[in-house]
Amino acid sequence: MDLAASGQIVGILLAAGRGRRFDSSGKQSKLLQLLPGGESILATAAKNLSTVLPSAVVCRADTAAAAAHMAAHLQYGKYGGTLLHCPNADDGMAATLVYGLQQTATAAGWVIALADMPFVQVATILALKTALEQGADIAVPVCNQRRGNPVAFSHRHLSRLLALRGDQGARALLQHFPVAEVVVDDRGVLQDIDTVADIPHS
Repeated sequence: MDLAASGQIVGILLAAGRGRRFDSSGKQSKLLQLLPGGESILATAAKNLSTVLPSAVVCRADTAAAAAHMAAHLQYGKYGGTLLHCPNADDGMAATLVYGLQQTATAAGWVIALADMPFVQVATILALKTALEQGADIAVPVCNQRRGNPVAFSHRHLSRLLALRGDQGARALLQHFPVAEVVVDDRGVLQDIDTVADIPHS
């Protein structure tokens, strides 16, 4: 899959966090824990995103073994995906995002999703894509009057996104530029997995 192809909207799934709140020892990978359906948190989030968009999953580049382990748990939807290894993920979330953007810099826009939010519905991702196609420069889902994730950006904001540093997320731009709010009936846009208690049981 050619993520560098110009003129298309691309999904970026940020999957490089260490998940210390989930397991302070770092021995258990939060993203590889199984959900009730039998798929991992990572696989579910990746499949949902790539059902709508060609997607890049940006993970850590600590060791070849860890990368292979993560790749083995990935599952992609209709449009497929590519696993990218961010060499400076410890610099913060912005480093992971910037790396993903650099690899897809000719895209028309991006839907930026978090790998620990596997409950976002495919319909929500499609609605964000549609908002960009209809001219929005930034689009966010809103459920129960609360903004959530993923967040979509058009190519017009690329230089600003590439300037982000540290743990500064792309949400900083939402305070300074017009935002299209996409109302959805999807509590998944507000629901992340930080601890073992956040994983639902069947």
